[in-house]
Parts: sequence; structure tokens; C-alpha cells
Amino acid sequence: MTRLNEIRKEIHKQKNSSQAVILQKFFKTGKGEYGEGDVFYGIKVPVQRKIVKSFKDLSLDDIKIIIHSLVHEERLIAALILVEQFKKTDSQNQKIIFDFYLKNRQGINNWDIVDLSAPNIIGTFLLDKDKSLLYKFAKSKNLWERRIAILSTFTFIRNGYFDDALKISEILLHDQHDLIHKAVGWMLREIGKRDLNAEERFLRKHYKAMPRTMLRYAIEKFPEAKRRKYLEGKFWFY
Repeated sequence: MTRLNEIRKEIHKQKNSSQAVILQKFFKTGKGEYGEGDVFYGIKVPVQRKIVKSFKDLSLDDIKIIIHSLVHEERLIAALILVEQFKKTDSQNQKIIFDFYLKNRQGINNWDIVDLSAPNIIGTFLLDKDKSLLYKFAKSKNLWERRIAILSTFTFIRNGYFDDALKISEILLHDQHDLIHKAVGWMLREIGKRDLNAEERFLRKHYKAMPRTMLRYAIEKFPEAKRRKYLEGKFWFY
């Protein structure tokens, strides 16, 4: 039996039909929703991570097949295997994985797959390199490319570098999608954990124009009185 057949057999063995129904609703798979047509087996992430651990040596040829699967869990497992391989290899092979990820990003097409892979591959690879790709993605018509753009900056934020995250947040300030509002607000909150002044400089300039969800995520950890003033637009800055 090939490794591809082995991993698919293991994934199939872990199917949970009742959990699948819950996930279909949670990930908005109905007509016109962001996850329209996505298929779930109902496998929880900790179980998927165990499968990843057993198949972290899967070849890129096999990963390419499952990263384009119709099944959500197969795509997520493929992305997580790439993350594991990226962590454990040298810079030359990291470039190969980075290029592979970009070339096959059609399979990185739900928020959990983006969030668990983009910071660890795209963000890590670009940490000390030109970041123009992220600005291109931030202006993309594709929802998942825009989410990749902002989530990749999480790695920069963790390393104390906020400039690109703030600039990309500004590009996405008037994005129409709730999933981008949440992602930008989350990254602003992460900046605030490390440098509250940096976050508040951004908020002072933009809080009145920010989508409500974005603002709520950004100020989630603020003291209640301060949160209320932001939400009510009652702050005066000098």
C-alpha cells in the first residue's frame, strides 16, 4: 500500500458523521457562504495532528494530491504536514516548501487552514525578506489570499516587528468580509499585547471608521471603561 493510500485510509477511519454535521454548519458550507461546498469528515484537530505526526514524511507529490481534496480535513492535514516539514528542514528546502504552498494555495481555502499554516510557512519565510507578496495578496479579490496576507504578519508581530501588520491592516480597513474584520482585529490585539502604544496609535487614527467586528476584536483585552469609550466613539485624542 502506498503512503498516499495509507494516509487516506487512516483519515477515513477517523470519520465521525455526527461531528461532520456540526462542522458543516460551523464552517458555513451552505450556498452563498464562504465555505460553500466544503466537505467534512468530522475529525477534530487533535486527531488530525496525530495523523500528521505519523505521516510527516509524506512526499510533496502525495501532499499535492490531498491538498486539493474536496475533503476539508485532508486539506488541513496536508497543510499541517507542510508546516512540520518546513520547521525541520534547511533554508533551501524551506524555499521549496514556500513555493509549493504558494503554487497550491487553491487548497488553502478556509480560515482554519490559513491560520494554522500561513504564519508558520509564509510569515516565517518572509520574516527577513521582501514582503511585497503580502501587499499583493492584501489587495486580492480572493478572500483567502487576503487572510493569508494579514495572518502571515503574525510571525512578524511575534518577533516584535509591527510595521507590515499595521500597513496591511490599513489596506484591509474597509474590506467587506467579516473573516477579514476578525483577522485584522486579532492582529491588532496581538500588537497591543506587545506594544499597546503601537496599537493605540493605529486605533486613534482609524477606530471611528473601522468595521465594528474589527474594532471589537482589537480592543477585546482593554479595560471595560476604555472599551466602552472606543465603541461609543467618545475618545478625544490630542
